[in-house]
Amino acid sequence: MTTPHAIRTLDLPVSDADTDVWHEVLAAARAADVPELPPPSRGERGGRRGGGAGGGGAGRGGAEDGVAQLLLFTDEENRHTAFLGTLAVRPRSRRRGLGTALWRHVRAELLADGRTSVSVQIEDGGPGRAFAESLGFENVLPMAWYVQDVAGAPAGGADPAGYTLLHWPGLVPDAWAEAAAAAHGAMEDAPTGDLDEQTVSWTPQRLHAAQQLVLDRGGAMSTVAAVTPGGEVAAYTELVLPDPGGPLAVQYDTVVVPRHRGKGLGRAVKLRMLAEAAARHPGLRTIATTVADDNAPMRAVNASLGYRRARGAAVWQLKL
Repeated sequence: MTTPHAIRTLDLPVSDADTDVWHEVLAAARAADVPELPPPSRGERGGRRGGGAGGGGAGRGGAEDGVAQLLLFTDEENRHTAFLGTLAVRPRSRRRGLGTALWRHVRAELLADGRTSVSVQIEDGGPGRAFAESLGFENVLPMAWYVQDVAGAPAGGADPAGYTLLHWPGLVPDAWAEAAAAAHGAMEDAPTGDLDEQTVSWTPQRLHAAQQLVLDRGGAMSTVAAVTPGGEVAAYTELVLPDPGGPLAVQYDTVVVPRHRGKGLGRAVKLRMLAEAAARHPGLRTIATTVADDNAPMRAVNASLGYRRARGAAVWQLKL
């Protein structure tokens, strides 16, 4: 018999007690579903990432056994859609309808806000895929996680001919924010499969807001850019450490502006980033990144740097 579950919405700012429970649920779920990854650190503290929903397991003294986090896009291009950042249930509390109860709560919020689609990134091999398929989600962008060991990675970081490599920890400096935002627009031709999401128009304000969010979560962020003598950002790469003292970093976007492609800039910015990260974060051991299966050029760059395929993943989407 399915036990009723009390679902409550967590609004910002999230309390320390709710943050601790959020972290415990995510740590337990990751250990069961993706044991090859290190547990989420206290620095990540998933509940600080934004509002979400918590589900209390009946008969557990009020202890919450499931969490969900929903990102409602606010840019005009994507006000019709949203991203489900988290839906996790403690392994001990699975098969009791809590995941379904959380999803119904999330779906109701989506419909009430006028959203017509929602997407989620799911790892292969865990219970997420079967659950998503049971709800009607479809795989719209196959990809994979690739990992690189910091120790033993290729040395490098020299300036490419005709360009200067700059490293910016934290926010991109104001003097370069407009040029960096313009380079972000080159993401328009990145593979997106059948994802119902539009590339946003980047401004210096949007760029700084996205970077500040990482810092507000307690993480560290760095950008390496290849710039021209005329002040253009020709290529860049971003690295995020959810926990600045932890062993794992995530490579975010790596982009080369179309007219500067074919000159090795993607590899150059990644090599400089690797050198900077190793020097600034001595506890760093592994860098992970996702690459769409259709993005052969970036997979080739990563292979030359020693990245290896770790596990499959995909973006799944549901039309509401």
